[in-house]
Amino acid sequence: MLNILSYLFLAQAAPDVAPPPQEIFIPQQTKPLNGHLDPVPVFNSNNPEVVQSEGILLSTFPPQGKRVPSAHLNFPFQGRFDLFSHHIARAIETPNDLRTLYLGVIVYNPSDFPATIKILQAASYVSQPDAPFIKLPPIQSNNPGNIYAGPGDRVTDDVLRGKRQSGWPAQLIIPPKQSRMLMNHPIPVRTLTPPLNGRSTLLRLYSDSPVYLANLAMFAKPNPDGSERAPTLEEWQNLLENGDFAGPREPAPNPPDHLAGAAEIYGRVAGVAIGSRWQAQLTNSHSSDLSIPESGQAFSYGLSTLLAGKMGTGQSQTAKLVERYPGTAYEAHGNYGIEYDISLPLINNTGKPQTINVLFQTPIKEDELSKPGLRFLSPPEASVFFRGTVRVRYNNDNGLPKTQYWHLVQQRGQMGEPLVQLKMSPGQRRLVKVDFIYPPDATPPQMLTIQTLDTR
Repeated sequence: MLNILSYLFLAQAAPDVAPPPQEIFIPQQTKPLNGHLDPVPVFNSNNPEVVQSEGILLSTFPPQGKRVPSAHLNFPFQGRFDLFSHHIARAIETPNDLRTLYLGVIVYNPSDFPATIKILQAASYVSQPDAPFIKLPPIQSNNPGNIYAGPGDRVTDDVLRGKRQSGWPAQLIIPPKQSRMLMNHPIPVRTLTPPLNGRSTLLRLYSDSPVYLANLAMFAKPNPDGSERAPTLEEWQNLLENGDFAGPREPAPNPPDHLAGAAEIYGRVAGVAIGSRWQAQLTNSHSSDLSIPESGQAFSYGLSTLLAGKMGTGQSQTAKLVERYPGTAYEAHGNYGIEYDISLPLINNTGKPQTINVLFQTPIKEDELSKPGLRFLSPPEASVFFRGTVRVRYNNDNGLPKTQYWHLVQQRGQMGEPLVQLKMSPGQRRLVKVDFIYPPDATPPQMLTIQTLDTR
């Protein structure tokens, strides 16, 4: 599920010769994640990923009065909702057309009273110059929040920290029966070689009354002096009412019951998904504690598991779509922009002092496990499957509270380094909280592993 910007980065950064990877098998149990997605709807716009013609990317407006009714899903948002958008502008096939592509999110208030949208958290970045894809180590401390590679990596880190990026107002008031622009942001390519750039956006919002949203793509308008200007509200409204789908369209996905083997095409998402956050309290059955593994043993919980990638847990965590366009993904595979908030109330019931590692891992994807455990590669494959920040909160071995942000870069088959290591005496309880927002430009699934070191 990597985007074209990542593939270009990998092609530039990959070594000429890589040693053939050796498979490493770790026997252990895999478990489904407790909890579930919350009911918050998400405006999820990622199809087409590469946009080369103007039009409608995703509209939840009513279809009445629109030139292309099928482009409008008729879904109002009220209360808490999220907006996720990830699109790329590419002028490679038409190198002489270097106009700036704008993404415009227009919001309409159908009621007879003003509507107020609170912008709780917000971040939107382009790859160039905001968040270029650069080579980073597998793990490094990111407590200041200044480490990222790619716009999806950066936006999820900002929102995880509760930020509202500079330039976003605290609220947007929309008069009755009128529209306003929530976003009118450029994706410039003119000065880039190759002329390729992408923008990722993640917003957490609250509306006090029903509103309709649309994400639209339009090229910048020329000024008399030859410079460019952003499209106006009136121009966006005209595109919404009279425009067709933006293009080129992505390949259609396989139906959910035919996702297997070489023909795995999940498709890009364009629709309304349900679920902004997955909260999990991982415990033993009928207990408030989670017993650590025996010495030298481990078990793992799936993260962002999906159809054909349930890692032996029998669980697909993918957010369901309540509205979607034909020819787009059937579910929000990858859970881009969804927060995972996981509590590990660990207890040492082994009767001996133990050292515990909590790891974030990217094993080889499987659905039913070919063997009872996880398969890794040494060295991992070149393709980056996860690039983002994970927050860990716990009391350290001296009893002091600690919050640590780790920036991770994991390739396919990577075992990962410990997020935290704890020394636990017999009978001791230690709470560890792990949370992150699943970044766009990542490939699921991953695993959260609790490992007891072999002290024999």
